[in-house]
Amino acid sequence: MADMMALAGALGTLRLEELDADAFCVAKRFGLSDADIAALTGEEEATVRACRKILGVRPAFKSVDTCAGEFSTRTAYHYKTYDADETEAAPKTRPRALILGAGPNRIGQGIEFDYCCAHASYALSAAGFETVMVNCNPETVSTDYDTSDMLFFEPLTFEDVMDVVDAVEPDGVVVTLGGQTPLKLARALEAAGVPILGTSPDAIDLAEDRDRFAALLDGLDVAYPRSAMAAGLEEARAAAREIGYPLLVRPSYVLGGRGMGIVYDDGGLARYVAEATAVSPDHPVYLDKFLEGAVECDLDALCDGAEVYVGGILEHIEMAGIHSGDSACCLPPFSLSATVQAEMAAIARKIALALGVRGLVNIQFAVKDGVVYVIEANPRASRTVPFISKATGVPLAKLASRVMAGAALAAFDLPERGGRAGRYFVKEAVMPFGRFPGADAQLGPEMRSTGEVMGIAESFPRPT
Repeated sequence: MADMMALAGALGTLRLEELDADAFCVAKRFGLSDADIAALTGEEEATVRACRKILGVRPAFKSVDTCAGEFSTRTAYHYKTYDADETEAAPKTRPRALILGAGPNRIGQGIEFDYCCAHASYALSAAGFETVMVNCNPETVSTDYDTSDMLFFEPLTFEDVMDVVDAVEPDGVVVTLGGQTPLKLARALEAAGVPILGTSPDAIDLAEDRDRFAALLDGLDVAYPRSAMAAGLEEARAAAREIGYPLLVRPSYVLGGRGMGIVYDDGGLARYVAEATAVSPDHPVYLDKFLEGAVECDLDALCDGAEVYVGGILEHIEMAGIHSGDSACCLPPFSLSATVQAEMAAIARKIALALGVRGLVNIQFAVKDGVVYVIEANPRASRTVPFISKATGVPLAKLASRVMAGAALAAFDLPERGGRAGRYFVKEAVMPFGRFPGADAQLGPEMRSTGEVMGIAESFPRPT
């Protein structure tokens, strides 16, 4: 560590053009990223990367020998190193699809995304692709030896993903099944010329950008809570005066509702804006009018750019304001009329087609005083996809991966949504409170659960 700090100090006194290939090699072997070198030399990361590649300083990928040299290993595990010249990744023999996993998460937070990535690998492999998984979390199904044809244990950063892209030359990259972590890379990967499978990065940004998304909903004549974006506390206070309290405040591009909170006054606003800014410093803070006492719902759908299939609608047991990963919910909805459900489905179709979704889309609704409001739309896999898939028998993640690869929904014999006839499916979250005495047991917009269980009955509630 002392040597690394000394090296960083030395680099901080140099300009980028003063670094030769040997200096780059030393920096890389000490674990400094392109972003680290950029910060030390006052340059952009892209400039550092370009300079490094011009000098011929590129990593190699070696195979993990799982047989300790006794046998020829059959597991295509790979890791990056700057201490070798030859890459051991197998040459491409058929089209390759690279899938970005969910990366590191708190316990229980990446399970649903891991499910989606693994199912995508199975489906794309069956469709004739050679599948390549990039994930740095060994405690996941997506990093099992038989999930994909090739596995790269690498962090989900732009530099590391691009190094894998250079090594395997994929025909397309899947960014919408691993949650927010790979989504943050979509724009940069596209700008670097990497082909993105499925929904375009611009559509992903449109759904995240409050102003653009509000304009889209206005054009579709869809109701939504008043909202705003703020780059700091002063802008947030101005937005609060215009929208009015209570407000739901959250960072953008975060996983599990991290840094999110409901505020009722200026003091709470200052506290939560500071936390949200710390969580996601490079993105704005979102402020939405909070609808107290509303019924919240999740809808997951597939879209191929022309047709939309609604996989299911989940009605939350708790009122709006509890993170969907913590809220118990029921499929089909137990209190909403067929008219309200049909309205949600119609709104979902309009939004998915307007965004140009190709793959999965999750839309969160709030119903208050008979009015259906759109809280947000996420053109990606959601935490509720595995639950709906198991309840309905429709493998949404597998179908989404086929759609992203170019298949049309008409090619699949899809049943009506809503689950199996005569059954109610309830998801309940598993909380850590019993194992950690003294932990805050109050639920809110930030996810706390570490898993979930499913209950099945012929009525709601089940008679005792």
